Amino acid sequence: RLCLKEAVDDTAGAAAFIAQNKLRGVAAVASRRAAELYGMEVMDEGIQDDKSNVTRFLALAREPLPPREGVPYKTSIACSLKEGPGSLFKALSCFALRDINMTKVESRPMRWKPITQEAGGGRPMQFSYLFYIDFEASMADTNAQNALRQLQETATFLRVLGSYPADDSKL
Repeated sequence: RLCLKEAVDDTAGAAAFIAQNKLRGVAAVASRRAAELYGMEVMDEGIQDDKSNVTRFLALAREPLPPREGVPYKTSIACSLKEGPGSLFKALSCFALRDINMTKVESRPMRWKPITQEAGGGRPMQFSYLFYIDFEASMADTNAQNALRQLQETATFLRVLGSYPADDSKL
């Protein structure tokens, strides 16, 4: 059975496109609500292969927005670290020493420099990793600024991806 995949901006937009163009023999992976809005039939539900999978949406702004009083914030960063014993421990301790809670730490091999060489051009070592870290603080928080200043001392790359109001609702 032939299945062609088409990239679209979002799942509801895919359902809208199908409905607006009156396409037949075509389906979209979308919510039940999108099917109701666009008069479509739900063919199957629960098709994800990982029940714990969630989708995160980001709102982007060119200029930082000042944090609102009384609203909890999260900040997302990406960094890579110098090779060596305890380098990840040292990086994470920048937050722990300031009582800043980390809510996510993920690592991915770096695409532009996947393999690290031993000193003197010896045998290849492990992958070089890019770490994605979310922590509970705003960039306006002095503790967060100090943690990142300390992290900068040992990181080979550090980028603040953004600060945003934390979703404190329970999943």
